Amino acid sequence: MSTDLPSARNWFDQGGEAYARFRPEYPPELAAFLASQAPDRQLAVDVGCGNGQLTRLLAPHFDSVIGLDPSADQIANAAPDARIAYRCAPAEQLPLADGGASLVTAAQAAHWFDLPAFYGEVRRVARPGAVLALVSYGVLELEPELDDRFQAFYRDEIGPYWPPERKLVDTGYATIAFPFAELPYPAFHIQVEWELPEFLGYLLTWSAVRRAREAGKETLLTSFADELANAWGAPTLRRPVRWPISMRIGKL
Repeated sequence: MSTDLPSARNWFDQGGEAYARFRPEYPPELAAFLASQAPDRQLAVDVGCGNGQLTRLLAPHFDSVIGLDPSADQIANAAPDARIAYRCAPAEQLPLADGGASLVTAAQAAHWFDLPAFYGEVRRVARPGAVLALVSYGVLELEPELDDRFQAFYRDEIGPYWPPERKLVDTGYATIAFPFAELPYPAFHIQVEWELPEFLGYLLTWSAVRRAREAGKETLLTSFADELANAWGAPTLRRPVRWPISMRIGKL
C-alpha cells in the first residue's frame, strides 16, 4: 500500500534532539512496584538516569530521589523536579554517603557499567535490606503484518552495527553476574501508539543506526523505512508498539 509520504529518505536526518523526543516512557506501575520492595521510602538513587525517565516516576514514592548520569548533556535535559537532585557522576563513583539508599536502580544503562565496581559502590551506599534493580526493555514488537519485516531489519540488517553490549539487553541481562538475593517480579511492558514518523524517530536513537550511517549504509536505512511506510498505511495511522521489560532485582 502506498502512502502520502514524499520519501522516507529524510527520516534519518532529524537531529540529536530525537533521544528526548522519542524514547518510550516506563509505566508508572514499575516505579510503584520497585518502591514496594524497598525497606523504606527514604532515598531512591537512579544510576545512569539519562534525562530522568525512570527517576521522575520514582519521585512520588520516596522522600528524596537522586538521579546520576556521567553525561552533563543528559542531566541538562532532565525535566526539573523539586523532589529530585540530579548530579553528573559515573556509576563506578557514586557521590553519596555510606548506608543511605533504600533503592538503587539502573534503567537501560547497566550494560555500560563496570559491574564489579558498580556493585561495590552499591554495597557501600545501600542501607540494610536495600533493593537493587537493573531494568531493561528488549526488542520491540509490532503488529503481525509489520513485525516480521522489522525483526529481519533488527536482526540481519542493522544487527551487525550494534555494539557488543546490546546482546546483554536482548537477553534481559540474564547472562550478567548478579551476586544478590534475587526477587521475583510481575510482568511489565512499555506500550505506546505511534504514528509512522514517531516510530522512525525512535529508530534515530539507536546507536546502531548512527554507526550504519557512519559506515555509509544510508541505503540500508532508507530502504527499510520506505518498505515499512508502504506496509504501515497512512503515516498518521497510530499503531501499537510494545517492549517487554526485564529485570534483575535483589536485596542487599
